[in-house]
This record gives sequence, C-alpha cells and structure tokens, in this order.
Amino acid sequence: MSILLVAQRRDMKPFRDAILNVDPNIDIEIWPNSTNPGRVQFAVAWHHPQQIWKSYPNLKVISSLGAGVDHLLKDSSIPEHVQLTRVVVPSLADQMSDYVLTAVLNIIRNSEIYRDQQQESIWKNQPAHLKDELTVGVMGMGELGSTTAKRLYSNGFTVNGWAQSRKELDGISTFTAGNLGEFLNQSNILVNLLPLTPQTEGILDLDLFKELKKPAFIINVARGKHLIEEDLVYALDKELITHAVLDVFSTEPLPESHPFWGRKKITITPHIASVTDPDEVAVLLVENYKRALSGMELLNEVNRKRGY
Repeated sequence: MSILLVAQRRDMKPFRDAILNVDPNIDIEIWPNSTNPGRVQFAVAWHHPQQIWKSYPNLKVISSLGAGVDHLLKDSSIPEHVQLTRVVVPSLADQMSDYVLTAVLNIIRNSEIYRDQQQESIWKNQPAHLKDELTVGVMGMGELGSTTAKRLYSNGFTVNGWAQSRKELDGISTFTAGNLGEFLNQSNILVNLLPLTPQTEGILDLDLFKELKKPAFIINVARGKHLIEEDLVYALDKELITHAVLDVFSTEPLPESHPFWGRKKITITPHIASVTDPDEVAVLLVENYKRALSGMELLNEVNRKRGY
C-alpha cells in the first residue's frame, strides 16, 4: 500500500518529506509520477485534476490537505466506497482566528482608510468604531468557526454564531438554521466560515446583505463560491456594505482583469488566512494511513451527505 500526494498548484515535496520524517518506511509518491497506480490505496489531494481517480483501482481513502472538501465532493470519479477525510489541526484554527481578529480590528480602527490616505498624503482623523458598538456574526461553528468566535469574544467583542445545530459556547449567542434572519439583523461584521455545500453555495448574496445590521462589513475566509460577486459590488456601490475583506475567490489566482482589484472598499489577500503546515499535518496523515491499513475508524471522516 502506498500514499499518493496530488496537487496542481502546490509543491507537495515538503509534505512528502514531513511524512517520511514521521515514518521513513512509508511508500510515498507525488502525482503525476506514480509508477504503480495499483499500489495506491491512500491519497492526499488539494485542488487535484478532476477525474484522475479512475487510474487508481485500489484506492480506499482520500484525505483533503485542508479543512475544506468541496474539491473532492464535486469529483464524480471518486467511487462511493472511497472514504474521504479532512485535515483538522490546531494551527489551522489558530491561524484563522488570528486572521479574522486582525481583519475585525482593522475594520473598527479604519486601517484601510488610513492606508488610502497615506497614498494621497492626507492627514485626517477618522471616527473609530467602539467594540461595544458592533456585533460580529460568525457563520459556521465548526472547529475553525468556534475557535474564531471564542478568540473574538476573549478580545472584548460581542459575538453571535450561526450553524445548523445549536452550539454551547460561553458568552456567545448561537442561532440555528431557522433563525438566519434574526442572526443577520443583529450582526454588523459577518464572518463566513461555512463549509461549501449545495445549500451554502451563493449564500452571500444581495438579499443577505440587505438583512445585516448597519454599518455592515463582510469577511469571507471560507470559499469563493459562497459569494455572489456581482451582488457584493452592487452592495458596496449602494453602501449596503461598508467594506469587504476577501481571502477566497471563485477563480484563484484572482485574474488581473477582475473588478475586485483596485476597489478601495475591498481588501484582498491570496488565500492565506489558514495555511497547512507540513510537519503538523504529517502526523495526522500517517495516523489515518495506518488506521486505513488496519481497518480502523478514520479521524475527521467526511459525511458526504452533509458535505463536511
């Protein structure tokens, strides 16, 4: 049994080396240089080429390299019997909560406005928002969302959460699927950390923007396809949304001709809010690899019906 590492836009050599540091006896290859596809029973994938799995007849498990699994679920070439897992490690949640906290602080202190003023040599005070004036709403209360909500709360923010089922977090009010409108009406700064499913694709649209408490801000750190891009542009132009912080996009890298570039009301980062560390994730991958060999229950197995 061997492990195959598959990615189109990522150097997988550091992950191979990290896995071998954990267990040097593992047989591991990097796509497309697989010399014996029949031996591959465990794969690790990140934005892999669609329909490649037909070449691996004995595949049993595919692990996403991150917390998101939409790139796997949309690939119809993955047989139903193949188990899917995802990576959930402490550093991913820690990085994500740091990114969101930084974005929220930049919002309340007008950091983007001061950056623009600096470019034009303008010395002008801008009224800052107080922490108790704005409520942060976190959509998606899984590992990343819960950690982010707790980080914001511990830094003095009023925080609400929204998820399919109610969560019990000290100091944080949580809303469930049937109470989305109530959740939005109380949220000024909306942080999207939902999994991408057929139900959540396109959820960040004009109707949602209209329901947010004003002033309203958007932070999208989940998936680009959660956002209807033209609706955001319209909402910014009509001042329904004051500012948007975007780390993920429907097309990545973001094309040079994209209308988001150059807009002062949009902050763009290149999908760096939470980056998988090879050494940390290697321990989890080796553990699941050995569990698969032994027929044991896998860690962080994905429920295909739920989409996460």
